[in-house]
Amino acid sequence: MIKAVVFDVGETLIDETRIWSRWADRLGVSRFVLMGALGGMAALDRSHSEAFQLVRPGIDVGAEIAAWERDEPHSLRNHFDADDLYPDVRESLKALRAAGYQVIVAGNQPARAFDALVAMDLPVDSVHTSEGWGVSKPAPEFFAKVAAIAGREPAEILYVGDRLDNDVLPAGRAGMRTALLRRGPWGYLHAERSQARAADLIVDDLPALLPALERLT
Repeated sequence: MIKAVVFDVGETLIDETRIWSRWADRLGVSRFVLMGALGGMAALDRSHSEAFQLVRPGIDVGAEIAAWERDEPHSLRNHFDADDLYPDVRESLKALRAAGYQVIVAGNQPARAFDALVAMDLPVDSVHTSEGWGVSKPAPEFFAKVAAIAGREPAEILYVGDRLDNDVLPAGRAGMRTALLRRGPWGYLHAERSQARAADLIVDDLPALLPALERLT
């Protein structure tokens, strides 16, 4: 029986459109070009960082981020805030908690994302990031941390994310139940793959989770 629902962050709770748009402006290419490059990387199972190399060969992403911070110390740059929260998030999380589920946020994010998520005062039991834990998805240790902080057996946890490679498949190998969210470029692409059958649930939005969970458990 599912007792805890754990959410990825990017393109699960947070709409990354503004982040990638600011990146395009920073790199001096049109937003259409960068979004297309990102979609290509998603389709080829390659890292989003390779999209940067495609539009600006030889870029040192770390150095660019540091320079961006120096140039615009008070802007969001490659980060997010409450305005980037998908509109269905808050009410969906609230409904899950009201139904008795433990609700946790845990994704591959830097420390700054932890502060941003906490500042949103989401109806969740706790928030965690890969940088805070010192381990990132899809490493098994990440999902072991998820189970430990939830205080649950893996089979009592549903992990919700938009990707097969980082979310559904490694969480499943860790013994968790999984939900693939058709949101963002990876979500739409991955939902069409045969491996998507490994997910316990495939949903189009977060409000669909609660009724699907009731059928699942």
